[in-house]
Amino acid sequence: MKISIIAFATIAAATLSASVVFAQEPIEPIKPPQSINLGMVELGKKLYFDPRLSKSGFISCNSCHNLSMGGTDNIPTSIGDKWQQGPINAPTVLNSSMNLAQFWDGRAADLKAQAGGPIANPGEMAFSHTLAIDVLESIPAYVREFKQVFDKDKIDIDQVTLAIAEFEKTLVTPNSRFDQWLLGKKDALSADELAGYELFKDSGCTACHNGAAVGGASFERMGIVEPYKTESKAEGRVAVTKEDEDRFNFKVPTLRNVELTYPYFHDGAANTLEEAVDVMGRIQLGKNFSRKQNAQIVAFLKTLTGDQPSFMLPILPPSTNATPRPKPFN
Repeated sequence: MKISIIAFATIAAATLSASVVFAQEPIEPIKPPQSINLGMVELGKKLYFDPRLSKSGFISCNSCHNLSMGGTDNIPTSIGDKWQQGPINAPTVLNSSMNLAQFWDGRAADLKAQAGGPIANPGEMAFSHTLAIDVLESIPAYVREFKQVFDKDKIDIDQVTLAIAEFEKTLVTPNSRFDQWLLGKKDALSADELAGYELFKDSGCTACHNGAAVGGASFERMGIVEPYKTESKAEGRVAVTKEDEDRFNFKVPTLRNVELTYPYFHDGAANTLEEAVDVMGRIQLGKNFSRKQNAQIVAFLKTLTGDQPSFMLPILPPSTNATPRPKPFN
């Protein structure tokens, strides 16, 4: 009994110590997903990877939000139907459930609202919701699975977007080295990484990049101290008002897994973390970081890479003779 009491006291003290550490920091550890409907997740996973929800039969959600590449596509702006180049960089889907809203301009209130947008967007998957449902209803295995998950006789777009959103809620990346440090593992970070974190805080970065997602909780203007200048054709959407001065208002991106989600900014104009840190320091904070300071901040940012989602790729149910056949890029 004595050993048990001592062991319990030790664990309790360690937990309290860890709680005190991250309670005093502007960044919080990522928690595992809560209250997940597993049947809906499995269905949503299939839909996320299924290119038959696009007009060409070639593009899926994973095309632009590739789960093998940090939840994005690592190109400045994504490629859609008929090889159209989109106007804006694809944000990562990892940890997107923590965002205040979805898309750079926040036009979708949640993951469910976001999931239906690309399917019907003529520059992305270029289908319609009606045609997407026609395809799903022509595939007997999908009909059965939707019936099992939703207990309804007909498939509709709300079920499709709910299932995709439920799968996306599982795409969190806990257990980064920085989270381990927050939770009390003092040797999780090197001296340079800790120095980078102190610079990150002291410079004012955490005014926008805070919380568990290290971003995603506010809309801010890009170019507070200096105007943002780029040769890219990608332009900002209006986030809050229709005044021209708000044209570069964007949802603050998460910095979780940021070493994997290059290139950076809404237009994908910054190819490296070093370049992104330099630009943001100058135009947002009025700071010209030295080469050493830049390297230290980059070293800290790389500690935000967590455990990536790991699962078996879904085996998609086969089409039938009744399934509409796509004519790619016609």
